[in-house]
Amino acid sequence: MPSYSIGQAAQLLGVSSETVRRWADGGRLRMDRDGSGNRVIDGASLAAFAKERGAGLHAVPDELPTSVRNSFAGIVTALRVDDVAAQVEVQSGPHRLVSLVTREAVEELGLAVGVTVTARVKSTNVHIDLP
Repeated sequence: MPSYSIGQAAQLLGVSSETVRRWADGGRLRMDRDGSGNRVIDGASLAAFAKERGAGLHAVPDELPTSVRNSFAGIVTALRVDDVAAQVEVQSGPHRLVSLVTREAVEELGLAVGVTVTARVKSTNVHIDLP
């Protein structure tokens, strides 16, 4: 089972090391000590905490029934439009998503920098890399 230092956990969670320490001291995140006496978080506990913390952070309205399960509420941060196609960048928490859509879709949706949107992702290929 992998274990993570406070700094590694902070980087994975997108917060400061001090925040991770406060969570641990407050009992929200379980930590143990390694053989050298350093505070560490086991991988399973960190994964469960990340999942729990992520629930509802960027809530997406469930008004429309859909088969897409990966939805990201965010804000348009960049938009590049040409004659036929457009590139839309969305920031959802720590996640940056880039989508290629038609110019017509941009116009119909009224997309512009600063507009809040929901990016829905459905993919047949998801690549997983180890650091």
